[in-house]
Amino acid sequence: MLGLGAAGVAAGPVLSRALDSVLSGIAEKDPTGLTGLLPNAGGFRYYSVTGPVDAKSATDYRLTVDGMVDHPVSLTLADLRSMTQTRLVHDVQCVTGWRVPGTPFEGVRLADLLDAAGVREGATAVHFTCFDGLYSESLTLEQARRDDVLVALKMQDAPVTHDHGGPVRLYVAPMYFYKSAKWLSGITLTSDVQRGYWEQYGYDIDAWVGKSNGRDDAPTS
Repeated sequence: MLGLGAAGVAAGPVLSRALDSVLSGIAEKDPTGLTGLLPNAGGFRYYSVTGPVDAKSATDYRLTVDGMVDHPVSLTLADLRSMTQTRLVHDVQCVTGWRVPGTPFEGVRLADLLDAAGVREGATAVHFTCFDGLYSESLTLEQARRDDVLVALKMQDAPVTHDHGGPVRLYVAPMYFYKSAKWLSGITLTSDVQRGYWEQYGYDIDAWVGKSNGRDDAPTS
């Protein structure tokens, strides 16, 4: 495993993708979590709070938008692809310390989905659920309406892979990466902020890079 991790950092693109796949397969079946200590070719590490997660295909994926909205909807992957896409390039910063600079994400602005659903008076926050059945996250409505918050369909200029939370994940550019929920399945408007999975264990709800959990990382750029 250590050899594969080191090789992934130094390898060329073709070998790097192959090593990503190998490390991903090991990580999915690793009960120790030790694979999370290894860098892979893209600089990312694989995390799941539930162990292996069943993949969703383009035909069976659905994203619901509900709660305090005028028009609840259930969107297919084709629906999301047909909407205006926004591309962002920012550093990705994990609260555990690793950073991947200049990472492209592309998808639908969360604000556009909220506007289409019609946010009702009294809604102040957005709660996100995931099809792993356990992970969740939240943002204030003001945070959710930022231009740098996406419902992402692409990552590193390719469709978001299952290992990275595809086919659709949340991407909150200015916050630590735990806010960018993988395997996104639900967007619910609520009257107040509901603690996400990691916030229940003491992580900050407002996870701005450089201003969270006592860390002093440089803000993402």
